[in-house]
Amino acid sequence: MHTRRAGTTGLLIECADGAEVEAWRAELWRRRERGELAAVEIVPGARTVLLDGLANPQQTAGLVAGWAPPPPAGTAPGQLIEIIVRYDGVDLAAVASEWEVPVPEAVERIAGTELRVAFCGFAPGFAYLAGLPWPVSRLDTPRPRVPAGSVALAGEYAGIYPTASPGGWRLVGSTHAILFDIDRDPPALLAPGTRVRLVSA
Repeated sequence: MHTRRAGTTGLLIECADGAEVEAWRAELWRRRERGELAAVEIVPGARTVLLDGLANPQQTAGLVAGWAPPPPAGTAPGQLIEIIVRYDGVDLAAVASEWEVPVPEAVERIAGTELRVAFCGFAPGFAYLAGLPWPVSRLDTPRPRVPAGSVALAGEYAGIYPTASPGGWRLVGSTHAILFDIDRDPPALLAPGTRVRLVSA
C-alpha cells in the first residue's frame, strides 16, 4: 500500500489488487464512522481508494500509514441484494463458448456466484461487480447503444447498465431493477461493499 497526494484536499491510496481495495474501503468507512477519519469522500477504484475533502492530507497520510493492516475482504459482509435477471442476452452463447460450457451451465455460473460491488463509475448507478472467477473478453468494437437494464460481463467484472449508453461488454441478460433514481435515498441501488446475486428469473 502506498499513498500520494491528490489535489489540495485529497489522498490516494494505491493498492496491489481489488481485494486490498475492498479491505481498505471497509476499514476506512469503519474509521470514519468512529470519528477517526475526517474524509468527506471515500471513493474506491479498481486499484485505488481516494480520500477527499481532507483538511490536512499529509497528516491523514501519516495516520493511514500507522494503522494496522485492514482485515481480509469478506470478513464483514455487506448488505445482500438479489437482482432478478432474465438471461436472454445476445452474447450469452458467446460467453458460454468462451467458457467451454453449455449455455445453461453458463447461466448457473453467473447466477450462482455471489458478487460484490468493488467500485462505481462510468455512469450514475453503474457498479463494477467483482467476484466472477471466469474472465470474459470485451467486444472488439463497442456497441453504440446498450439498452438500460442490460446485464453484462467484461474481464473479471459483471455490471448492469443503468441507462441506455454505448458499451463494449458482453450482454448476458436484462433486468427491470432501477439502478439509479434521483428521488431515492440514496439514489444508487448498489454501493461499494454491497453483495449482489444475479438471480435467474
